[in-house]
Amino acid sequence: MFLISTRNFPPELGGIQNLMEGLSNALLDHGPVKVFADSADNSDQYDRNSKLNIQRVSGFKILRKYRKANLIKEFINNNKIRAVFFDHWKSIENIDFESLKKTKSFCLIHSKEINHPISSSLNKRMIKSLNKADHVIANSNFTKNLALKLGVNPINLSIIHPGCNYPIDISIDAKKYAKGIYKDSFPKLITISRLDGRKSHQNILMTIKNLLPKFPNLKYVSIGTGEQKANLIKLKKELNLNKEVEFIYTTNEQQKVALLDQSDLFVMPSILYKKSVEGFGISYIEAAAYGKASIGGIFGGESDAIVKGKTGYLCDGGNLNDLYDVLSKSLENENYKKLGKNALVFSKDFNWKIIIKKYIILI
Repeated sequence: MFLISTRNFPPELGGIQNLMEGLSNALLDHGPVKVFADSADNSDQYDRNSKLNIQRVSGFKILRKYRKANLIKEFINNNKIRAVFFDHWKSIENIDFESLKKTKSFCLIHSKEINHPISSSLNKRMIKSLNKADHVIANSNFTKNLALKLGVNPINLSIIHPGCNYPIDISIDAKKYAKGIYKDSFPKLITISRLDGRKSHQNILMTIKNLLPKFPNLKYVSIGTGEQKANLIKLKKELNLNKEVEFIYTTNEQQKVALLDQSDLFVMPSILYKKSVEGFGISYIEAAAYGKASIGGIFGGESDAIVKGKTGYLCDGGNLNDLYDVLSKSLENENYKKLGKNALVFSKDFNWKIIIKKYIILI
């Protein structure tokens, strides 16, 4: 049996949530899986429809982490566990060495959650927690190098990229929904991410304004919500992009992938924002699984998810000229189609059936 301890799990949305769901489901091909996950809105319905054995832990955050740790220790001590996986160093922090010695332990790192100044309290806690794991798994070369700079032990540090859950079949209704959004526009650009400072939505909007003389029928769709929502709505009005830009704050899975499938180019030129940096970017691989090239940033682990000049382009998302140049280069002479074909081939290396074998080898 495999055990998963995660603070991030569907039905909540996000890259780590998708990663932990994909990892859990991929492990089912190799044995039973028990998941301890934090409670979330509508989790009852999700859990009923899942093949996984999911136990939700609720309560106040400060108490929940101790209750969850006690449940995990009890489960390890009373069952034969082949391996236990933690989504975050805080998930392993309160698990004792004696319990962990009874199984193989993995702790995943993603960059943002480890990016604390050396010798700070959080840095010391992070290193102490990660030292408990048999294997610390970085999601990219960038994250591995960042971890080494911050003092993480190199002996048990490996890179395993996140797997991809896509493509999935798309219903006729979802295809009609996407067609109604895009209509006959060109190019069809899309971003799927939270509306936060790191994702550089504001620079995407300004670049779209500059692209309109060249592409007057352009349509840009952004899926997701976040703290920058009000600012972006204001900017959209100021730039007079009411027809060209559509923010969709909530969608179901079918609508999301239908919009992605009918788009021409995925755009997410992430920047360094405070301590937040793109550790990998599974969204680029998900786009590639539908034959879409991507525009990503240069500051994090995007180079592991986008092969520059082959499956998309990398740029400084904070530089409007740089972003304009790579978007123009991608769209001119139908270059995005060639890049998209390459991206589709590249995405197959991230299928969970391939990725999970890397974990099994370490076990």
